[in-house]
Amino acid sequence: MSGKVEIDVELKKAFIAQQQKLIETRQKLRLADVQIDALKLDIRRSELTDREMAALPDNTTVYESVGHAFFLESVEKVRKGLETKIKDSTEKIKKHETNKNYLERSLKDSENNLREMVQQRKEMA
Repeated sequence: MSGKVEIDVELKKAFIAQQQKLIETRQKLRLADVQIDALKLDIRRSELTDREMAALPDNTTVYESVGHAFFLESVEKVRKGLETKIKDSTEKIKKHETNKNYLERSLKDSENNLREMVQQRKEMA
């Protein structure tokens, strides 16, 4: 009888560990989605700003926001900065999506492991 109790305790510990991993993976997936959405919004803002600035003559000086301060800069320099920002955000999105794909596979593995543990428990009963 002690053998069955020992197996139940081990199975319970493994089950709890898998549940914890499942919860953590879901949280990481939600965080990745939020970060991707924020980056897409940032790209959209940058594109809209760039489009508006494209209509201005190149010798125009504009204010560029740096933190809580504003500095006078040329349109050309600000547009180059926006272009760099868009490229960086696009690369970050790709990294987040790669990580998200990994997390989704990990989530499926955890769910399958939980199903197997439940099935194993039913077979033992």
